[in-house]
Amino acid sequence: MSPRLAIPLIILLAIIAGVFVHPVTNFYPKSFIKPFRLGLDLLGGTHLVYQADLSGVQDSDKDSYMNGLKDVVERRVNFFGVSEPSITVNHSGENWRLIVELAGVKDINQAIKLIGQTPFLEFKEQLPEEVSKKMVEDLKNQPEQVQAQVDPYFTATGLNGRYIKKASLSFDSQTNRPEVLLEFDDTGKQLFADITKKNVGKQLAIYLDGQPISAPVVQQEITDGSAQITGNFSINEAKTLVERLNSGALPVPIELISQQSVGATLGQVSLEKSLMAGIIGFILVVLFMIVWYRMAGIMAVFALIIYTIISLSIFKLIPVTLTLAGIIGFILSIGMAVDANVLIFERMKEELRSGKPFGISLKEGFARAWTSIRDSNVSSLITAFVLYAFGSSLVRGFALTLIIGIFVSMFSAITLTRTFLKVFEGTRLQKVKFLWRQ
Repeated sequence: MSPRLAIPLIILLAIIAGVFVHPVTNFYPKSFIKPFRLGLDLLGGTHLVYQADLSGVQDSDKDSYMNGLKDVVERRVNFFGVSEPSITVNHSGENWRLIVELAGVKDINQAIKLIGQTPFLEFKEQLPEEVSKKMVEDLKNQPEQVQAQVDPYFTATGLNGRYIKKASLSFDSQTNRPEVLLEFDDTGKQLFADITKKNVGKQLAIYLDGQPISAPVVQQEITDGSAQITGNFSINEAKTLVERLNSGALPVPIELISQQSVGATLGQVSLEKSLMAGIIGFILVVLFMIVWYRMAGIMAVFALIIYTIISLSIFKLIPVTLTLAGIIGFILSIGMAVDANVLIFERMKEELRSGKPFGISLKEGFARAWTSIRDSNVSSLITAFVLYAFGSSLVRGFALTLIIGIFVSMFSAITLTRTFLKVFEGTRLQKVKFLWRQ
């Protein structure tokens, strides 16, 4: 495609992306226009850290349980109208933690309540009588704190709230007391069938947040994947339990160990400072490119502006949660885009000084610079992918914007800048040495 045809298409793409980034018209449907998603450090909100108790979980299953915990907590906060929460799993040694960031939630007590009300539901089977007696005797010599943590009568079965598909409210046909009906997913259905099969004639206790709420005797194997919770519930208590179970029952117990409230003022100040830093940095880069590379620098600036617009539109479209670290990653990618242009222009100047025509110098300059550009960007991408895979939420935000920025910067440097420079091929301007700083 000739440059004279490609450039209008590029400009049209930039205009569309620019309107999407900053909608000043009704060009897009309202449902399509969304604001940038800002992180906790920019918007303000609540930061909570929970310690997960995985003492009863095998090492091979801990990742799965933590991912289940993450999904449940996310469903829980969404159920109560908190949109776009940032929930990540952090693992260090034997410590498994869940980091919950609720941007826009200013009431920290409300945030704690949202997570804290999520019940931990589990089914426990009855221990053999001789085992229970021995455990009771052994516990007599233990401190009260240890005694409170050990159940000498029932043991975990592995069936818990993680496998609940649906909970509903019902009433006993004889007593008219409210009860909660549970329906398990496919995995829970099979677990429940196996548990009831081997415990016929024995009690199967149902624990909620560590406290037994029902301990019915299993009459027969139950294979339809359903169970019921009976107890001295009021109607309101039963309804609340149903709501909490439907919004998610935790697969493992959690304990709040850290809480922090980020004020909206602090977030606004951080946003303004980060934007100002980005604008100043961009202006300095523009001045350097124009002063040092003149016409080629002007073309690179146009490409850089389009690069910025396209990157921001991608951030908005995915969408990417923008944090201070994420904005830093984006600004860093702008520098890398400029670095690619510097390599290309220096190579191009060498070819022009050797007496080669403008078109050949342009082609050779891009070809000779490509190897260095490719290697530097690939090494940066590898680093960014590693940071995204193993880093915390803030580090992952930095890595994600950097990854997107690198890909777009390669397109900007190799495609956009070259297309703009090709316009001068065959014109009188290509012979003006001052414009190309030969």
